[in-house]
Amino acid sequence: MILFPNAKINIGLDIIERRPDGYHNVETLMYPVGWRDVLEIVPTMTGRVNLTVSGRSVDCPPEKNLVMKAVRAIEAEKGVNISADIFLRKIIPDGAGLGGGSADAAFTLVGINKVFNLGLDEPHLATIASAIGADCPFFIYNRPMIATGTGTQLTPCDLSLAGLNIAIVKPSRSVATRQAYAGVKPATPQHRLADSLGLSVDQWLSVIKNDFEPSIFPQLPECAAIKELLIEMGAQYASLSGSGSAVYGIFDRDILSERLTEDFPECDIWCGILD
Repeated sequence: MILFPNAKINIGLDIIERRPDGYHNVETLMYPVGWRDVLEIVPTMTGRVNLTVSGRSVDCPPEKNLVMKAVRAIEAEKGVNISADIFLRKIIPDGAGLGGGSADAAFTLVGINKVFNLGLDEPHLATIASAIGADCPFFIYNRPMIATGTGTQLTPCDLSLAGLNIAIVKPSRSVATRQAYAGVKPATPQHRLADSLGLSVDQWLSVIKNDFEPSIFPQLPECAAIKELLIEMGAQYASLSGSGSAVYGIFDRDILSERLTEDFPECDIWCGILD
């Protein structure tokens, strides 16, 4: 089975309060985008799982990869021993706030469930995914969701950006999520995200915020510059995704990839049409 784990963007990210357990309660809208990895699951008779990773360099041994964590989690849940060769080609950049690793893990759960006929429904898979990473449950459903709590409590959202264009720009540097959270000041948002999403996209800039930007932009001024340039290029809305360092712009017209390459040298760039 061949699967194509996709990235996501965060539209708005309100960091509301720090929890007693050290995590933070947030509210954000997660929206799937078409920047994709490639994942192949091939059943074998070896009695073990072998993971081969190609494409972008992944700075961890295979057993610590989120794909392998997903395999071990579903094995433990079902009391089975999975025998398969798994091939992952990394295309989505890491350290971007795009959820690439989480998508790989979630699609692994979905793929193994189908290939080995384990009979788990989406809510059950999402519960397993929540133990792997905060973004993982979203990719089980892989449709627009408002995420609250630590990001694992998901509520479907009927927002559709179908037909709009998006450009995602990832500079070479990143900030670790823990470091990003260290600089934020939790607060009750002035505008409820769920209400603001009902406005037209060209009204979002004044009311929909990402609370990581005030702490990330001084550390990575290139992110602030990317956002500013995307707006100058005509983006109706632009924002850091998650804790970065990818920045995206949503446009109501085609975006020339040649222009993006010229204006954002030494960056990873993806542009496409939203579903």
